[in-house]
Amino acid sequence: MTSVLPADLAAAVEGARARLGPFSRIEHVSEIDSTNDAALARAAAGAAHGSVVLAGTQRAGRGRLGRTWHSPPDAGIYMSAILRSESWAGTLSLTTLAAGVAVVRGLRAATGLEAELKWPNDVVVGRPWRKLAGILSESASASARVDALIVGIGINVRAAAFPVDLIDRVTAIEVELGRPVDRAACTVEVLAALAELTSRLLSGETSWVATEWRRLGRAGLAGAPVRWHDGHKPRRGLATDIDDSGALLIETGGGGMERVISGEVVWERLSRA
Repeated sequence: MTSVLPADLAAAVEGARARLGPFSRIEHVSEIDSTNDAALARAAAGAAHGSVVLAGTQRAGRGRLGRTWHSPPDAGIYMSAILRSESWAGTLSLTTLAAGVAVVRGLRAATGLEAELKWPNDVVVGRPWRKLAGILSESASASARVDALIVGIGINVRAAAFPVDLIDRVTAIEVELGRPVDRAACTVEVLAALAELTSRLLSGETSWVATEWRRLGRAGLAGAPVRWHDGHKPRRGLATDIDDSGALLIETGGGGMERVISGEVVWERLSRA
């Protein structure tokens, strides 16, 4: 069900309209299956760049690799933004990384929480890492050309009853800070950061993405032990960096280097078993 923006969010959007630009166009939905699915449908119908679908809860929120994104009512920020570009050359692979930087910047501005990035699409805190937010980017295409990119963002704001298998791996902003936070301010600051950074990226300014991502994700680089599966067998190595296209670089021993562009990578000392 579509509804008007809650009063606190409407006020926050109005106060930040100049910084939000096209991302001030927010459709608020009290309950939905998936904001990404809704944004994909809106994009196919011609919705403009910057259009945002924001939900109070998701019945079937999606995460990366087919996982479910747990979306308790009014406990988080569940939103998807539509990005459009004349050309995606050199930018498509960097969009998720740029969105991760935007989430960290926005949450720091709104709450002061010192979150970090985990390749390729997670926002984490603490040791071992506890997941605070995630990003799922999906393309909308009527042909071989990408017509639009949907950037889905899920952020845990308030304590909620997470599934038992996730309880020691996830967290929320208020849990980490030990105090209430303004969910409307978090939403607006993340969108303002997304507006700024995607504007830079889609205008062809790309060199900053990897540099800024390295700064916020340095704990998982510089020789952190990892394991992954290359499609044939389990592998192990040391995560050393990301390249300028956003691929993870893993040293495998004997001078070998693997370039990983997708899949599940586990940081052995920073993740819970």
